[in-house]
Parts: sequence; structure tokens; C-alpha cells
Amino acid sequence: MSADETPSQLVREDLDVMLEWAAVEGWNPGLIDGDAFWAADSGGFWGIKDEQGLASCISAIRYGSDYGFVGFYICRPDRRGEGLGFKTWNAALDGLDQRTLGLDGVVEHQADYGKSGFTLCHRNIRYSGLSTVSMPHDPRLAPIGTGTYTSIRDYDRAFFPAPRESFLQQWHRPMERNRFGFCAVEDGHIRGCGTLRACREGFKIGPLFAETPEIADLLFRALAGSVRGQMVILDLPEVNAEAEALVDRYELSPVFETARMYRGPAPELPLDKIYGITTFELG
Repeated sequence: MSADETPSQLVREDLDVMLEWAAVEGWNPGLIDGDAFWAADSGGFWGIKDEQGLASCISAIRYGSDYGFVGFYICRPDRRGEGLGFKTWNAALDGLDQRTLGLDGVVEHQADYGKSGFTLCHRNIRYSGLSTVSMPHDPRLAPIGTGTYTSIRDYDRAFFPAPRESFLQQWHRPMERNRFGFCAVEDGHIRGCGTLRACREGFKIGPLFAETPEIADLLFRALAGSVRGQMVILDLPEVNAEAEALVDRYELSPVFETARMYRGPAPELPLDKIYGITTFELG
């Protein structure tokens, strides 16, 4: 490693490379994740570059003043074993010590994260399978758009440790063919919401938040029914027994797992109402 290979903040084009690397690693990112991820915190992407371009990368996204989330911890295969990854890790997390930090750690690196002060909170399990459900005709369902965005933003606040409005504005951008969502409304109040997005393989549902198992089932059928006959993917917290029952009911199979780990006090989230997390990359 040459002396000038020091970590620095990345530019928007580098995030596209990071997403390609994530695809190679088998993380199956969404087709249009880049703009929403960048909107979450454009200063939260770090890496080291060499003559061939990006050599290592990480994201350390700042949400509000007290929370952050770490993801995209990848080193280019030909530069692994040289310490670039750890150097990038330290640079990205420098200055975030006062925040509670979360991450979804893959199995092989969970012990390493423990050495950096992260402790296990719960497992997340990825399930996938072919959608065999039909789109329900239910008057409680409404598409997420400009008319519902403010209510969705406010509803989201109970399910995430900090405000993430810049991210949500991009995530719920209207008239977007490759990512769209539904909410369930009863008596004028949001009772749940979910998003479906096209990925390199199939479609991911996430987030999927609901006040009751029945609402979660309704939203799942609305989202999965929109792509009937194609593969759907749901990342759920293992501690939510009703979420496990949902994937069993629709014959989705476990394919991957991560550990939700925190450095600092773990946020108090309503895991029994979280049927699908938003992303493994940004929380």
C-alpha cells in the first residue's frame, strides 16, 4: 500500500461501485438504491482508492444527532489482507463515538465487530420464495404517494431510532416503477406500511411495519401480489414470531442471516411490529 492511500469521503459515483460490489458479495441490492442511500447522508461513505479505483469502502450513515448505522464494509478482493478495510473502518467511525451505532453483521465477521464494542441484539433472517398470492381488493389499502407521504414519515418515526426524512423522501419518490409501496389506513390512521423494490434478483419487501399480524398479512399480499409468480425476499427480525408465521404461511425459505449489533445502548424498537427491515445496508 502506498503512503498516499488514505481513507477519504467518497463521491456519488463511488456509491454505484459499492452497490456493484454488494451484488457480487450476494447481498442483492435494489436496482435504484443509490439515490436514496446517498440522500440518507452524502458524507457517510468512505473508502480508499488506488490506481485501479476504489480499493475499500464502508458506509457510516448519521441519522439525527445520536444514531448511526454501518454497512458496505467491503475490500476489493485483490487488496484483501493488507489492512485497508480496518483503516477505512477507523476513519469512517472516527467522530461517531458519542452515537449509538448499529450494523447487520454477517456470520463470519460477528466476532470482529464484538472486538470493536458491538454486542448482539437479535438475529435477522432473510427469506425468499416465489410469490403465489394475489393482490387483495381491500378499501384499507392506499398507494404511498405525495398525499400520504407526511403520514408515512410520521408513522416511520416509531420504527427507527432517529429521523430519516431525507432518505424517506427518496425512498417514497412518486411515480417510481422500480420501487413503490402501500399503506393500510383505518379510521383515518396509518396502521401499517410496506415497500417493494426491484433487485438484481427478484423483489425485496422492506420495510414492512404493521400494528397487527392481520395488517402485516394484508400488506404482504398487496406487495407480493403485485409481482405474482416472481421471487420475493423479506428480511425479518427473528424475535418476531408473527413474522416467522407469515413467511411460513406463504412458503418462503430462509437463505441468509445477519446479527443486528449495536455499539452503545440498543434502541427500544417495537420488534413485534417490524415484519421486514428496510435494508441490511442502512438499517
